[in-house]
Amino acid sequence: MSAKDCGNHHHKRRKLYRRLFALFLTFIILVLLVIFIIWLVLRPTKPRFSLQDAAVYQFNLTGSTLLTTTVQISLVSRNPNDRIGIYYDRLVVYASYRNQQVTLGTVLPSTYQGHNEAIVWSPFLNGASVPVSPYLGLAVGQDQTVGYYILNIKVDGRVRWKVGTWISGRYHIYVNCPAYLRLDSHSDGDNGVIVKLQVPVGCSVDV
Repeated sequence: MSAKDCGNHHHKRRKLYRRLFALFLTFIILVLLVIFIIWLVLRPTKPRFSLQDAAVYQFNLTGSTLLTTTVQISLVSRNPNDRIGIYYDRLVVYASYRNQQVTLGTVLPSTYQGHNEAIVWSPFLNGASVPVSPYLGLAVGQDQTVGYYILNIKVDGRVRWKVGTWISGRYHIYVNCPAYLRLDSHSDGDNGVIVKLQVPVGCSVDV
């Protein structure tokens, strides 16, 4: 084979590689364009959570390191999407006080949320003699003296998105609702009800 033929062969190979690269780049651009158009049409938005109501029936410290808590809440989830449904496969809700979990996780029933629908859950959250840090026991006493508490109602779980007949894989969802509570003036102090100061309370949602 002459040097001229060899040069032509390498030139053709370079042209073939350039064409393949151009085709691959065009394919990637088309895929991204389709995804962008779908996003513009659907405008997916994560669900919105709010804490509508909360009542604490027990918040008692035994010694300085055992906390017993009973809370009932009304938690609302709204699907703001016009074309996307949401499957809640597993949601676990619990109460946290000063960054420490003080109730067991309560599993909410799996459900499907249609377009622009709202779902209300009203579970009890319980924690019997939960070991807490000594500093937390001191904080409970201080808050009882002041007459109000700040609890965080948290939700941890998995969601799926539904568009037409297509259903996505599972995504992690984390919700945090700060509940500002005050001692009820009609309570007896030991087993008194604590009620929320603000109704409703907006929640942060991460998906």
